Amino acid sequence: MSASKIKIAVVYLLSFLFVLVNMYFVSKNQYYAYVLPFGIFFLLLYFFALDKLIWFIVFLTPLAITIKDSDFGLGVSLPTEPLMAGVLLLFIIKIFYDWRFDKRFIKHPLTLAIFFNLLWLLLTSITSELPIVSIKFFISRLWFVVPFYFIMSKLIKNTHDIRTFSWLYIIPLLIVIIYTTIHHSMWGFDTKAGHWVMSPFYNDHTAYGMILAFYLPITIAVAFTKEYSKSVRIYSIIAVSIVFLGFFLSYSRAAWLSFIAGIGVYLLVHFRIKLRYVLISLITVVGLFFAFQNQILDKLSKNDQDSSGNFMEHVSSSSNIATDASNLERINRWACAIRLFEERPVVGWGPGTYQFVYAPMQRAKEKTIISTDFGDGGNAHSEYLGPLAEGGLLGSFSFILIGILILTTGIRVYYRASDTSTRYMIMGILVAFVTYFTHGFLNNFLDSDKASVPFWGFAAILVLIDIQQKEKIQQENKQKEIAQ
Repeated sequence: MSASKIKIAVVYLLSFLFVLVNMYFVSKNQYYAYVLPFGIFFLLLYFFALDKLIWFIVFLTPLAITIKDSDFGLGVSLPTEPLMAGVLLLFIIKIFYDWRFDKRFIKHPLTLAIFFNLLWLLLTSITSELPIVSIKFFISRLWFVVPFYFIMSKLIKNTHDIRTFSWLYIIPLLIVIIYTTIHHSMWGFDTKAGHWVMSPFYNDHTAYGMILAFYLPITIAVAFTKEYSKSVRIYSIIAVSIVFLGFFLSYSRAAWLSFIAGIGVYLLVHFRIKLRYVLISLITVVGLFFAFQNQILDKLSKNDQDSSGNFMEHVSSSSNIATDASNLERINRWACAIRLFEERPVVGWGPGTYQFVYAPMQRAKEKTIISTDFGDGGNAHSEYLGPLAEGGLLGSFSFILIGILILTTGIRVYYRASDTSTRYMIMGILVAFVTYFTHGFLNNFLDSDKASVPFWGFAAILVLIDIQQKEKIQQENKQKEIAQ
């Protein structure tokens, strides 16, 4: 019998067995066998096409739905996080015998900062007030970082792969935006309805606005790719329009302000405004704030503009610390985070524990109409104060260090890039990170797959471009030495 006939016979045999197994389970009113083909499909991807599985997870992320785990205080995003957990497990198995990484990637300052952050998360998980919660938080951070930073470093080979990574997230995000906009229109684009119409894909408008602010500059950068045909560039412009519409209708003041900050950094970098001028300006602004802080705080305390459907009124409400419950609750959470830090400044209370331990730190005069006595309202609403409370001084410092290295790497590779399309792409990534780090003063999302996939993925991309540019410079220097 020929090999082809044997393969056909095997397919028929397996199909027959699958039908028999399904008939048995159906007769017992059990339907588990229906998921068997999907299980086999993903198992084959893990071992024979891991790169395609990673790309598939990227595509699924905007469409994933979070299921809350009340026992451990953390949610699980389906189907993406179980798939990421599988990638992490495979990585741990394979790292011991056949996976090698470019030493330049491992020794890069950003990679070393990530190692430091992960090590500190592990140590503070051991000393945690709630070790089970912290270990779960640490493992979830690993299944974000491993696939989309370390394994991503093996998948990205050129600018085409960077655009592939971008589009694989943008396309399903467009689906979410269209769904949300249609859903929102049914409520007359009401401001309050705008807080939840993106459900079930996003829990609220802050997370939704964050990712739109992040991807708006990247989508614009992709649209400026000269290598695309005219028709693809038209589709890209349509994508930009849809993302911008969703961004505007998100009614997320933090997202709007973060994008303005991103534009500011774009102007500074693009026009090569010297750092000393920026520092002088910052010092002047800070000095003026402290000189007139009483007048400024008095003015802010008199601002009673609440959230509104009017754009300017809605922006104005972002500085309302007199009556806006959202702003006041943030201040309450920040104050609690600082008090938690003051009690345990070295190791903190443990990763992921803030929402379980901040309740006793609340003060009656700081509580709002949306505060809870049990302190079960969520996290610290800050990417910097949260780690400060949960991991002590080094917890916050390790994340800030990652942020500084991402931005400095992005600026460096932008200035070195010679290709126009690559420069656009790098600038888009840089501005995206600025929006995230600015947003981080008001919210934190890095414990979710929605934010972690692009965050760690684009961080890896910046490092890879940096390594390639350094290698190119070294080769050019060698050629000059030989020529001399």
